[in-house]
Amino acid sequence: MELFGLPDLEKEIEFATSKSSGKGGQHVNTTETRVEIRFSIPLSTLLTEYQKDTLLVKLESRLSSDGRLRMYSQKERSQAANKEDVLQRFYTLIYKALKPVRKRIATRPGKAVRESRLRMKKALSQKKFMRKSPGEE
Repeated sequence: MELFGLPDLEKEIEFATSKSSGKGGQHVNTTETRVEIRFSIPLSTLLTEYQKDTLLVKLESRLSSDGRLRMYSQKERSQAANKEDVLQRFYTLIYKALKPVRKRIATRPGKAVRESRLRMKKALSQKKFMRKSPGEE
């Protein structure tokens, strides 16, 4: 499954299933519908060194000490649906982490905005001035 222009990382993902909690009634006690994936970023052969370094920095809080990313899904009642869900979330996470951050270009307020701000200041000043009693100044 190639999403977002990323290589097919599914070859390097380890899948594990276990019994899921949540909906499913008695069926949930007998079937392994929870799907867990493990992906080792440092050991990946499909990612470039730059991509690996970027992922290790940006996903640091989600990684184990050896650089492994763990994700799981147990939302649905079927293993196939959970596998699809966790893979979709995995690829989205990787894509967002690798997407370059655009540098913000500083802009200045336009003439109309500046004039509007000055008009508002003048109106507020006038309102406060009108609150004073005639002898005050």
